[in-house]
Amino acid sequence: MADSGDIKRVWDIVEKVGVGMLTTRCAGGLRSRPVEPRLDREEGLIRVVTDVRGLKDDEIERDCDVGLAVISASDKAYLSITARAEVIRDPAMAKKIWHKTDDLWWSGPDDPNVRVIVLTPSIAELWDGPSSSAVAAYEIVKAKITGEKPNLGENRKKTVPLG
Repeated sequence: MADSGDIKRVWDIVEKVGVGMLTTRCAGGLRSRPVEPRLDREEGLIRVVTDVRGLKDDEIERDCDVGLAVISASDKAYLSITARAEVIRDPAMAKKIWHKTDDLWWSGPDDPNVRVIVLTPSIAELWDGPSSSAVAAYEIVKAKITGEKPNLGENRKKTVPLG
């Protein structure tokens, strides 16, 4: 069972960073591209505004298993979320999650090319690194001297609730 503090940490990182790399499966293997995740903590969902003219919707239709990677350099936190994705045409939802910057790409949430990718996370894997570069440097030097592995963070794999 996932700890609510860990789940909150996952959501906080995604929200704070505001951008991630969404990976889908394509004919040639895997394809990643930047997206702006919009969280719905109550429902346990992540939504992304996208364009039907891209390839993401076709790739998700063929294989709905996706990955979302988020890095918070300031927190030294690395996050990988495994999710199921669905692409929907829902102008009301697009309007609800719309950011002013989305106007750069579309004429508004009612634009016929706007789609919403709904991610239902299943597992989040979180690596929390040392709080400072000095700590990391110390751990690396200590490891070289002692022959032990450096303590550069804790890998915590937690299940994210689905709603």
